[in-house]
Amino acid sequence: MNGGALAFTAQTAAGRTCPVDYTYSPAVFDRTADFAADILYVVGGLYGNLAALAEVERLAAAERGPVSIVFNGDYHWFDAERHWFAEVERGVARHRVLRGNVETEIARSADIGAGCGCAYPEDVGSDVVTRSNEILEMLRLAVPIGARRQIGQLPMHCVAGVGGMRIGIVHGDAAALAGWRFGQDELDDPKHSNWLADVRRLSTIDVFASTHTCLAALRDFALAEGRLTVINNGAAGMPNFTGTRYGLISRIATTPSPQRPVYGLARDGLHIDAVAIHYDQQAFLDGFLACWPPGSPAHASYFQRIAAGPAYSPAQASMP
Repeated sequence: MNGGALAFTAQTAAGRTCPVDYTYSPAVFDRTADFAADILYVVGGLYGNLAALAEVERLAAAERGPVSIVFNGDYHWFDAERHWFAEVERGVARHRVLRGNVETEIARSADIGAGCGCAYPEDVGSDVVTRSNEILEMLRLAVPIGARRQIGQLPMHCVAGVGGMRIGIVHGDAAALAGWRFGQDELDDPKHSNWLADVRRLSTIDVFASTHTCLAALRDFALAEGRLTVINNGAAGMPNFTGTRYGLISRIATTPSPQRPVYGLARDGLHIDAVAIHYDQQAFLDGFLACWPPGSPAHASYFQRIAAGPAYSPAQASMP
């Protein structure tokens, strides 16, 4: 699709519209796995938190076998300062990396009117959408020109083989980079059951690991087309629950986690868990406030969550 048509689609509602080049068919996952692993960490929503990155790598080093780490998008966000941005780039480059909407939009050579590319649903307030678009614009200033092409060429999804099971790793959902149908509310809505059945049939994926919605979820579906598990880690770089100060990653492995998972399930020889990332809160907060003081868009949208977590609980995230 040409750039002019893409801009026309997105400019109708910057931050709410999903650009056409974000979309794909669930059938793209019906392919040979891109890699195999016995222990897989899926790290979504790092948001520039270097302390969380260090903790993810520390946990991986403590495992009883080699770990494949995949960053599935939005690893940039708060790092709107050149040195901070560059350090995040160097850190994630040690692992497999997918792009999220944040990376996709900062990599564009021209603004197509998509804003942050979050494709926020209507129940998200317009003030939140506006601030996210402003954060994206400030972050774009920290991106070296030479890095844009490299970031823009990152894949949107991949397939991993773990213990004979097929794992689809995405940023949003099984049909769009910024899709919201792997969010807790959407997964629990019966009207999406036919879509999930189509996803299982077309993708031949056993487990999808996602992020994007910024709230964690784990759901398991017994479908006529086969069993389907969806785990959304919420955010690795911010708290996910009320009164907590840890991020979450998704661990999918043939062996139990040496860490006690926050919640999880076992199926077909796999352990599918949400594992806490107890990062250095003060180090992250200091960096955040230096870049985003009171009155800034990121402070208005995220400081309360960083300090005390969102109004959400592990019981809401885990299997009902």
